[in-house]
Amino acid sequence: MASRVIYPLHQLGNPQLRVFRTNFFMTLVRPGKEMPSDTVQFRIPIEMTKFDVQNYLQSIYNVPVACVRTRIQFGSNRKRNHLNQRVKRPDYKVAYVQLGQGQTFQFPDLFPEKKDIIESGSFDEIQLEFMENEKQRQRKDPRRGGLNEWFGL
Repeated sequence: MASRVIYPLHQLGNPQLRVFRTNFFMTLVRPGKEMPSDTVQFRIPIEMTKFDVQNYLQSIYNVPVACVRTRIQFGSNRKRNHLNQRVKRPDYKVAYVQLGQGQTFQFPDLFPEKKDIIESGSFDEIQLEFMENEKQRQRKDPRRGGLNEWFGL
């Protein structure tokens, strides 16, 4: 049996030998439905309470929190494995955090649309022209009345 090192509650001088980390992990989730700009959705462990969420955000990230609402999401129970046994995904808790007065949150746009002007003769222009020709070639002929190409006379 290994001996444990027990640190004193307070040590004079710097540096302190201990680093405190939280026991919980919160995952920021992009909501499926439209939500107000001052509300943020997190996926949290089942054991975490509203007060834990509020203290976590206020003390670690200095985010002003107005209120926290939570719900438990039931994991799906429909999938079956190769032995035809039901496989259940684990349950999890969802927290909706309403930020303080005047605070808003917006997800960053990681993949913005390119609005660059394409140079003539460049690889991008040739590739774009090829893709447009392919779309035109694969478009169904309206004169055939919805029949496939292989069904011909």
